[in-house]
Amino acid sequence: IRHEIQAMLLAGTDTSAVTIEWVMSELLNHPDVLKQSKRRNRTQIGKDKLIEEHDLSKLPYLQNIINETLRLHPPAPLSLPHYSSEDFTLGGFNVPKDTIILTNVWAIHRDPKYWSDASSFKPERFEIDGELNKLIAFGLGRRACPGQSLAHRTVGLTLGLLIQCFEWKRETEEKIDLREGKGLTMPMGVPLKAMCKPLPIANYIIS
Repeated sequence: IRHEIQAMLLAGTDTSAVTIEWVMSELLNHPDVLKQSKRRNRTQIGKDKLIEEHDLSKLPYLQNIINETLRLHPPAPLSLPHYSSEDFTLGGFNVPKDTIILTNVWAIHRDPKYWSDASSFKPERFEIDGELNKLIAFGLGRRACPGQSLAHRTVGLTLGLLIQCFEWKRETEEKIDLREGKGLTMPMGVPLKAMCKPLPIANYIIS
């Protein structure tokens, strides 16, 4: 049990950290989206109250930003392997028994057959009914990642506070390099560097 818990904690920490870095990179490359998120957060939460976990349900635009980032930059670009226990047919392909199957989540999330303007960062796409059902960043069905709910809350609360408490901008006028690095959790090829300025509400964090 101890090893199972350690695996879950390590997996959740790494993937959440990678996702937060990707979200901030996309927001810095799309300052209009960052500004819109800050405005909506202030409207829903108020200007003198820090975002708390129970507030996340009031911030659908923030969730859309996270979902769009998970679409373009899934923390696990290849799903965990599945093993066929018997012969079967899937999508017109015959899959023999004892086959190891991997799902290319990254490719599906960028396939123009399923997503309009698939390579663009557009959080508002998830305002359309049914779009969220096409997102498979955490897998599907009974074998889906059990930490999905915790990951959404952790990433959502962290990002909400980062957006609420700081003004962010790029170090230079050049856009953030979004090339992907190597690894099971697909880190950024070039680690994110940005400048931030604390806002008055940040004082509530340490008070």
